[in-house]
Amino acid sequence: MHVAIFPLGPLETNCYLAVNGASALAIDPGGEPARVLNYLKDKGLTLTRILNTHFHFDHILGNAALSRATGAPIAASPGDTELLATELGRGGFSGFPATPDFAFEPLAAGEITLIGLTCRVLETPGHSQGSLSFYFPDGGCVFVGDLIFYRSVGRTDFPGGDMGQLKRSAREMIFSLPEATIIYPGHGPATTVGDEKLHNPFLAPAGQGFLEDD
Repeated sequence: MHVAIFPLGPLETNCYLAVNGASALAIDPGGEPARVLNYLKDKGLTLTRILNTHFHFDHILGNAALSRATGAPIAASPGDTELLATELGRGGFSGFPATPDFAFEPLAAGEITLIGLTCRVLETPGHSQGSLSFYFPDGGCVFVGDLIFYRSVGRTDFPGGDMGQLKRSAREMIFSLPEATIIYPGHGPATTVGDEKLHNPFLAPAGQGFLEDD
């Protein structure tokens, strides 16, 4: 499994292409997907699915264009559907572009096969109520959206956000993964489970008490 990273859109959201053989999976296309499409063409890859970790506009701006260009269906949690009726989802405020309409398939927690690999869909609410993370055991990585960043966590002051819930999601769902697991966040550099358990100031320094609700 290979992961290519494309910061897209007005907030430079990390769009990821997870590649296995000639098949690719896109996660959170947050802007004009021309660079992603060029990469797919240059590498001779077929995009089979588009996943969204959540429905904030900066993670979904490129959904419609990428799906239209490739025919790949979009899948996401129905728990975030209400965001599409708000500025958080549809964009268009403070000079940000509006989000083109798109259809999506509902995605629930559990184990599925994507690009020939096992993917565990994890419910990780806190940044938004419907936030999902995507863990690939064979790839040794997890895509977490805006749940965890390098030495930080996602903001929870938007409607549907909850800091206590976010911490529980991070500690119970992500910190339970092998420590070498690479965390691919929605913004900024990648990190690892072990590193964040030790050093993330929001999530139990030194990895102690990370199941406590503080």
